[in-house]
Amino acid sequence: MKPEAVERAERLLGTEAVSWEPVAYRGWSRNEHWTFALADGTRAFAKEASIPPTPDFVRREAEILALLEAPFAPRLLAFEDGERPLLVLEDLSPGAHWPPPWRPGDVELVLTTLAEVAETTLEGLTPFPRLLAWAEIAADPEPFLSLGVASPGWVERTAPALAEAEAHAPIDGDALVHCDVRSDNLCLRGGRAVLVDWNWARRGNPALDLAYWLPTLTLEGGPWPAEIAPDLPGGLVAMLAGFFASHAHLPPPEGAPLVRGFQLDQLRVALPWACESLGLEPPDGL
Repeated sequence: MKPEAVERAERLLGTEAVSWEPVAYRGWSRNEHWTFALADGTRAFAKEASIPPTPDFVRREAEILALLEAPFAPRLLAFEDGERPLLVLEDLSPGAHWPPPWRPGDVELVLTTLAEVAETTLEGLTPFPRLLAWAEIAADPEPFLSLGVASPGWVERTAPALAEAEAHAPIDGDALVHCDVRSDNLCLRGGRAVLVDWNWARRGNPALDLAYWLPTLTLEGGPWPAEIAPDLPGGLVAMLAGFFASHAHLPPPEGAPLVRGFQLDQLRVALPWACESLGLEPPDGL
């Protein structure tokens, strides 16, 4: 039986799907994803969102992609709102590599794409918000301490300096910022990197994308972040580490049951990197 999401896509595109298959999605959500071949010889990818809060994410992604026509983003083919919003994009899978593993030259392709994103502006984007976590962690350290990455003494000695650094992190800018760069949102094809899942896109300092990506690259066998971005402002890294530190201990969201463990893994890289960048004592629980 043809999946309902594929039937909806057929109606939106005005052509019949001749074959289809589910996608074992590599991200953290648990919504339906399909790729399918169409009678006109083209291929498409469909994402049907039903698990809160992902319907709002899909609506936001459709808004962004409707404005963004660039080689570093998939083409928007159709969108249908409703209780289960459906996003239909070009299918990037033929001939594509989704890291890891990271092959020779792959990191350079991503850096080139991030430079292109940094040169892009879009009207109407919300500015990237200043994230402040370390002052709250200093005031109430128990949730953070439950993660086992540092001792109470380390928090008392170090969290105030991290709070000061994140409070002055250079987040402002006019560039397009993807805000969720990691391997499951990166497709390598045709000699370039393409970014998917644009629902978090904001306006700000493009260095934010580099800061967010590098801990996951390290986790996947890549170099230590400072080897790629030795001059990245320490305040940005402190803010990133604070985000992970303030979220990894929370209950998992309904649609992404594994995301907290991944945030803890990212914290285990981002926090030592932040301390190294700022000349602070490294966390003593790692």
